[in-house]
Amino acid sequence: MMKLDLSNSAIFPKGEPLPEPLRKNFVGQCYLAMIVPGNSPLEFLIANETFEPGCRNNWHIHPGGQILLVTGGRGWYQEKRKPARELHAGDVVEIPGRVKHWHGAAKDSWFIHLAIEVNPKAGPAKWLEPVKQEDYKMLG
Repeated sequence: MMKLDLSNSAIFPKGEPLPEPLRKNFVGQCYLAMIVPGNSPLEFLIANETFEPGCRNNWHIHPGGQILLVTGGRGWYQEKRKPARELHAGDVVEIPGRVKHWHGAAKDSWFIHLAIEVNPKAGPAKWLEPVKQEDYKMLG
């Protein structure tokens, strides 16, 4: 199966590979470009995240909540104790504060989304365990 390569088709800059402190919370390579940085006077921050095929983040929790706006590729989102949801360009995911979840690319596609962290003053993301490989492998 041919992998869909969207690495250079993003609306926003692809950014740089994740900084070292964040890399340990991902399986595979993810690129990050801050669109609205955390030091903005606004009550949110926005990052463009580009996941290589198969890349996903660990389970995590945002105390203030998060919104994902999918801009390209195919990926997955899952909340704890719920089935995984396949994502495509144009999909929107609203994640309430304190909800354990993960998101990332499908095995055969790049995946790009804007991640909007709402109410970042509630605290930073709490990073948890990796998604079990056998659970990820079961996704299409």
